Amino acid sequence: MANSILARLRTEHTPLIDHDVVTFVWRGGIAPKLVGDFTGWEDGAPITLEKTGRGIWSYQLTLPLDAYIEYSFVQGGNHLDDPYNPRRTYNGVGGYNNYFSLSRFTPTELVRKNKKIPHGIVTSYYIPTEDLLTSKKRTVHLYRPPVSNPVPLIVVWDGQDYLHRAHLSQVVDNLIYQKRIQPVAIVFVENGGQKSRTVEYACSEATLVFLMTEVLPLIAKEVALVDIVKTPGAFGVLGASMGGLMALYTAIRIPHVFGNVLCQSGAYSWAGFDMVVFDLLEHGELLPIKIWMDVGTYDLPGLLVSNQRMSKVMMERGYPLTYHEYNAGHNYTAWANDVWRGLEALFGYKN
Repeated sequence: MANSILARLRTEHTPLIDHDVVTFVWRGGIAPKLVGDFTGWEDGAPITLEKTGRGIWSYQLTLPLDAYIEYSFVQGGNHLDDPYNPRRTYNGVGGYNNYFSLSRFTPTELVRKNKKIPHGIVTSYYIPTEDLLTSKKRTVHLYRPPVSNPVPLIVVWDGQDYLHRAHLSQVVDNLIYQKRIQPVAIVFVENGGQKSRTVEYACSEATLVFLMTEVLPLIAKEVALVDIVKTPGAFGVLGASMGGLMALYTAIRIPHVFGNVLCQSGAYSWAGFDMVVFDLLEHGELLPIKIWMDVGTYDLPGLLVSNQRMSKVMMERGYPLTYHEYNAGHNYTAWANDVWRGLEALFGYKN
């Protein structure tokens, strides 16, 4: 096996892929541990590679043919790049992961900028938080669609990541041009950084006050929006992970404004502790909101289960819900590749 691996390394990148069997390889006297979407990263059990020859270590894994996977080697608490895999992507916390996909994974073309179609305009604003958030001012980015008539607004939590890593403005440009969704404006609300993000997104009333008193009045002056009094619930709200939790909480608390909620890998429970959204949906009055939820089958430990539980609560209460699982983990590549489905479900012309 070692000779076969060495021969393939001359012409192939790692991991070596044979239909649905994936082989991770390390060369050296001592092998690091292997972590990734398939282990729950360090929260799960890091994998020990097996010695298959002199200085050759490997591990095999069977995966779905449409899987997209990120991973890393770990040694002494440090993440190491796979030297035989040039494919790397930013992990959002100051480092990079290696990645790969199997034969039936089809990345969306909607993230690509099409120079031949009309484009919306993105403008940035630095606005006061009035001590409602963890900083004195906060940056928001406004996407104006290439139309002049009034449009619905979508609020996006973790706005800098959806703008720059998920390329959401380009996704929306393409969807509007292809007439798959109605034109929408988007306000990308930046988070305050990893240290304050949990405080601001853990069902925070202060964050909602900031949204309603500072963000929405500014946006209403800058772009023509549909009349929310005449069309209650016409706006939408989007987020992933903690941002997905905050998106759902926003719609629950302000349903007459945000009647369309798009939650990706929502963090509805932490370490077995359910957030208040469970109680509000299970025991509160039925709200006039429509929900799109998606989550990866290789998401962080507990998130897949809590999303399945949340979808069950919503369906039992009779909420209009579209729920989707895909074979990937907790990252913006997966979210960018699936977000168009939620946009079509909530803002498609049939709606």
